[in-house]
Amino acid sequence: MKNERSPIIMWFRRDLRLSDHPALSAAAETGRPVIPVFILDQGVQTLGAAPKWRLGLGLEAFSRALEQVGSRLILRQGYALTVLQELIAETGAKGVFWSRAYDPDAIARDTKIKAALNDQGVEAKSFSGHLLFEPWTVATKTGQPFRVFTPMWRAVRNRNVPVPNDAVSHFGSPMTWPVSEDLERWNLGAQMRRGASVVAPHVRPGETAAFEALHHFLDRISDYSDQRDRLNVDGTSNLSEYLNLGEIGPRSVWHAVQRAGMTGVQGGEPFLRQLVWREFAYHLMYHTPSLLSSNWKPDWDSFPWNTDPERPEVIAWKQAKTGVPGVDAGLRQMYVTGRMHNRARMIVASYLTKHLMTHWKIGMDWFADCLIDWDPAANAMGWQWVAGSGPDASPFFRIFNPQTQQEKFDPQSDYVRQWIAEGQSIPPATALAYFDAVPKSWNLSPQDPYPQPIVALVAGRARALAAYEGRKNQ
Repeated sequence: MKNERSPIIMWFRRDLRLSDHPALSAAAETGRPVIPVFILDQGVQTLGAAPKWRLGLGLEAFSRALEQVGSRLILRQGYALTVLQELIAETGAKGVFWSRAYDPDAIARDTKIKAALNDQGVEAKSFSGHLLFEPWTVATKTGQPFRVFTPMWRAVRNRNVPVPNDAVSHFGSPMTWPVSEDLERWNLGAQMRRGASVVAPHVRPGETAAFEALHHFLDRISDYSDQRDRLNVDGTSNLSEYLNLGEIGPRSVWHAVQRAGMTGVQGGEPFLRQLVWREFAYHLMYHTPSLLSSNWKPDWDSFPWNTDPERPEVIAWKQAKTGVPGVDAGLRQMYVTGRMHNRARMIVASYLTKHLMTHWKIGMDWFADCLIDWDPAANAMGWQWVAGSGPDASPFFRIFNPQTQQEKFDPQSDYVRQWIAEGQSIPPATALAYFDAVPKSWNLSPQDPYPQPIVALVAGRARALAAYEGRKNQ
């Protein structure tokens, strides 16, 4: 056969790993040379500052992992179809494999590429790998997409999840490697500016680090249900950034938790439920792609949100200077570590969309610029869920009170003290790091007095309730 020794281009995207990788396993099993490729296309170029920087770290770690199995990562930039066609011409490749993406832009791109390559006589194949269940395989009894999480959880909780592929330890190399661009010259961290050096100590990229985080979590998973909402406790899995870049596969996580349960370790099901919550976000995005840009519930289009991102209250929120400790602490944690505790995310988002009556898209876009674990589906669904325009069965009265949330989930104010320096005689390094991470143009200092609340919590809640009541009456 003429294709018997022709190379396969393995196009990596959000799947920077060697294990639990159906596309890579399929390419390796052919026995043909495999050319790993990453393309800096328009979708990557438009990433926010923090996720783009974190991607650069992930690519660096993945490149080293490939070298350890005798391969290498080829970097190219440009229009994805053009780059692939150039590589096909250079290498004589007769196949291009990749893991599926589910956002509308990626689907449109990949569909066009698959058709164009097939027309050229090049085998173009896409594989699962980013999710536990492909979105089109999960449906209600009437065959419709799920719109509420709990019924979806019940539908999939006992479904078979394929056992992860073993890590690919060897695959053939081409006779001649195509030229690769220089990752350092891509300068993916340029927009992070001085913040990169502050966040860097809190990041351990790569597949090995991902599995270490998983194993560390399994040691304490029995406490997950009780501690996952505690702001002052390391009670979550810390796997979000790894799942986002595909440095660990969701099937690996699912089966590791299931195995722990078989040995008598308790607490697995509440975590698996949260893993399916991630699936729910992708399920919604796939079936209603407008989730990323407009109200999931169209009847919220007339809601009187502020849409000005430069409004003083919004600027104070972005600068973590709202005068509400539970809100400011969450935002400052994000600026210093690139991540934010999930409970804090809900508090921060509720305050912006309800107490400040600001459109969820402003917060969603800000998170997309600042979070190293930014995920398009989870970010959009999370903001809409909190704002009330998304898949929440009871949005009208769900207005988080930041003060009572802090009293419940940070009762000794440990979390607040960890991240807010003002007013402390000897602030911890974490709190001081915030002032090194944020733009100098903000002109902030730990010697500044902590601000008074920009909106009284009672008044903000009353204003939001009045607006929601008005929308309901309309």
